Amino acid sequence: MLKGAVIMKRDFLSLGDLSPDELWSLLELAISLKKERGQGTNAPRLAGKALAMIFQKPSLRTRVSFEMAMVHLGGHALYISPQEIRLGQRESVPDVARVLSRYVDAIMARVYAHNDLITLAKWASVPVINGLSDLSHPCQGLADLLTIYEKLGGLKGVRLAYVGDGNNTLHSLLLGGSGAGMELAVATPEGYEPLPQVVRQAQEIAARTNGAIRLVRDPREAVCGADVVYTDTWTSMGQERETEERRKAFPPYQLNSALLGYAGPKAGVMHCLPAHRGEEITDDMADGPQSWLFDQAENRMHAQKAILVDLLER
Repeated sequence: MLKGAVIMKRDFLSLGDLSPDELWSLLELAISLKKERGQGTNAPRLAGKALAMIFQKPSLRTRVSFEMAMVHLGGHALYISPQEIRLGQRESVPDVARVLSRYVDAIMARVYAHNDLITLAKWASVPVINGLSDLSHPCQGLADLLTIYEKLGGLKGVRLAYVGDGNNTLHSLLLGGSGAGMELAVATPEGYEPLPQVVRQAQEIAARTNGAIRLVRDPREAVCGADVVYTDTWTSMGQERETEERRKAFPPYQLNSALLGYAGPKAGVMHCLPAHRGEEITDDMADGPQSWLFDQAENRMHAQKAILVDLLER
């Protein structure tokens, strides 16, 4: 490297920002790090590094998986609760970004508005990681791809059906799945479709990877012959006022034994959790032999290790 050369900061805000090669590289790193953990040989690759974790929304998996990821890698994680900084209220987002950049090596933020992440990334001099926003959930998406790869031995050509709300989790599945060359069929009620701009981006990516994106209305049509069937909550945090309206629209999209019967005989069942059992998914699906829910939850930690190492090991 030339003396005085500037290393450009990188962020992890969307799976759509990654090329297919970059996506595969992260998955391979996650697989390697998970294997090391299983063998008890995790190297302290991030010794001396610190991660600030900003939370506007509570979370079991995001907090614990990021914190333990840093522990396994020899670093430290600092939890910042919603009450401590009140991002954008008590302190402006640019000020928070600049202050934390003086203290830590990376910032993970779980926020309501995706624009807050964009602003954090603009003003921070350290990498910013999207722990969840109203637009996307890329850490979950990467963990989902890792889970499918482990279960099926590959991703290219895998048929994934998503039934339910066209939310942030689906957006990341569309962008990540298309980058991996998967075939995704999405069924949502009218008025609850994924954002058109995300669908267009995923279709553009799929055209380069020989993947496919298909939007339908009938959940049975989406699930027919699928290798994986995925669902998520009908009402996400921040949408509580819509709960009753959503409960009227979504029952036909419940993931139950009748709907799974249209899929392949060994189709995996996926849900990013937390689950509202009896609404979008039944107990026999969440706890049954085809459930991958808790493998997904574990893989959040391993996928996020790969993200952290990729951004911080220099």
